[in-house]
Amino acid sequence: MLSFNVERESLPPEIRGGLQEIKAEYPERFTPAGIELRFISDYGLGAGNSVVFGHDGLTVCFARPCYAFRALGRLLGAADEQAIRQGFSEKARFDMTGIMLDVSRNGVLTPKTIESLLKRCALMGINTLMLYTKDIYQVPGEPMFGYLRGAYSAAELKRIDDYAFNLGIEVIPCMQTLGHLEPVLQWPAYAEYCDTDGIILAEWEKTYELLERMIRAISSPLRSKRIHIGMDETFGLGTGRFKKLFGAKPRFDIFNDHLKRMIGICQKLGLSPMIWSDMYFRVASKVDAYYDREAVIPQEVAAAIPKDVELVYWDYYHKGRDFYEEFIDKHRAIGFEPIMAGGIWTWSHFWAALPFSLTVTESCMQACKAKGLRQAFVTMWGDDGMECDIYSSLPGIQFFAEHCYADSVDPELLRSNFRGSCDADFDDWVKASELDRVPGIVDPADTFLADNVSKWLLWQDPLLSLMDPHVEHLELREHYDDLADYLFEAAAKKPSARRLQLPAHLSRVLALKFGLRRDLAAAYAAGDRERLQRIAASDLAALRTAVDDLWRYHREMWLNDYKPFGLEVLECRYGGLRTRLESLSDRLSKYLDGELKEIPELEVKLEKIFTQEGCDLPYVGYARVATPSHIK
Repeated sequence: MLSFNVERESLPPEIRGGLQEIKAEYPERFTPAGIELRFISDYGLGAGNSVVFGHDGLTVCFARPCYAFRALGRLLGAADEQAIRQGFSEKARFDMTGIMLDVSRNGVLTPKTIESLLKRCALMGINTLMLYTKDIYQVPGEPMFGYLRGAYSAAELKRIDDYAFNLGIEVIPCMQTLGHLEPVLQWPAYAEYCDTDGIILAEWEKTYELLERMIRAISSPLRSKRIHIGMDETFGLGTGRFKKLFGAKPRFDIFNDHLKRMIGICQKLGLSPMIWSDMYFRVASKVDAYYDREAVIPQEVAAAIPKDVELVYWDYYHKGRDFYEEFIDKHRAIGFEPIMAGGIWTWSHFWAALPFSLTVTESCMQACKAKGLRQAFVTMWGDDGMECDIYSSLPGIQFFAEHCYADSVDPELLRSNFRGSCDADFDDWVKASELDRVPGIVDPADTFLADNVSKWLLWQDPLLSLMDPHVEHLELREHYDDLADYLFEAAAKKPSARRLQLPAHLSRVLALKFGLRRDLAAAYAAGDRERLQRIAASDLAALRTAVDDLWRYHREMWLNDYKPFGLEVLECRYGGLRTRLESLSDRLSKYLDGELKEIPELEVKLEKIFTQEGCDLPYVGYARVATPSHIK
């Protein structure tokens, strides 16, 4: 393992603070006996770096701080001196190479965790961080904003911004100014601001007074003069209180008029706004669908879209490069050079769906480069509880970063650079995604959703087992047992690999839980009381212990990475599962003792719910699998 000697006094001032933080993260890699390493600012390089190996050590020349840290990450990942002796140079393919962290769906990352992630991202060459917040920031005079949800103070946002700045990373605030405001609008104090379904009331003056205060609050602690103001997925716009107050009005007109007001507020505050572009294409679709290839935005409609805003094209679904190219062209046809937002699938998973994420990222980034886009970032959403370990997204971010600095991804350099940025084994982390890529299922070429079978196998009720018909033709116990063994062994290699314990614990639970209801129902139907006794005494008891182990590890991880707010969502789920397992155990005992004459749930023949083609392993969330009852 290589080590480097870097003299702080000789460092260019723009990287001095960031390099000190990286040295503190990996102290064993920076020693007086290491290879001499110097950094020189060279703005003549333009968009890149150059590393030269000489008789007296290494010299890194860089045009921007992010390129210096990218070069350092590559050096830290090198297997030996021979691997870097020839030197190297890189040229960035994009001006913005960014990530978006969702901190609004239960999981509010602590500033310390964000700093930890930023160090790793800096070593990949990432230069932009977007914090997607909804209501997770304090607004003066609005005590219910982010109430009991861990909202960041102005001081916390400044701390994050200062830290990122030292690493050459710009922090762009991301908020919502039209839809996705359910966390705020749920409170009675904001009832008058509500149109419908989490959409704020447009064209009402008090709304714009509130929105200006919101924009001031989230932007003032940060250096950036850019801001993402959201406005995506506003399906019920104008159909609720707006219609009662102002009458019926075309959704497109409401959207544009509201956007003009928001642009005005941003310009007043010296900010340059961007929004998600999806609603323009949704409104243009005759079938009201996302990314309808037949959708055409008329020229008169395109001409009415305000021009003092940037459009962000989000798409994390398509495996074909041609689709992304087509929609980049559609954005250009209405007069906008889009910003690309891809995705690493953290949402509704316990571990990032890395194989699927890498596939869609490959197509997306090749399209972006072919079309000459200059701004791209990847998103990590937290939908349905943010159960996922955010660090599991790092291999996907590394893959994205490699695309940002090369025409194509070199697999060996990818693995080497991941070692350098994260001190971890790329293949081990990808292996953990086998939680959801199970044997016996062929991934259709045209699928646009990443399987999340491990999530619904965990959370489905142990007695009702709603989703069992979708996997009854599989035998997954051995798969999950083998995966657990592999991951526990990998997690023990080094401290940085410890995070693999989450998918390891989950794999152990699934190995025990898979087929439980099937086996119980078969023994019950056959009147095989001995088999029921064995299941109760062995399988069920082991499962309850494994669930407790998973819950305790997950809680420990959460409290280390996130603010405590939001943990209650996960613990209600674990609590429900633990209680139902206890109830199952109790009722089995009473049935075997003769106190109960029947267990009606085991007498029901289960039906396959999702019958459309390609839904062998459907993508579903907690509420759908926890109970068949529709409770609101």
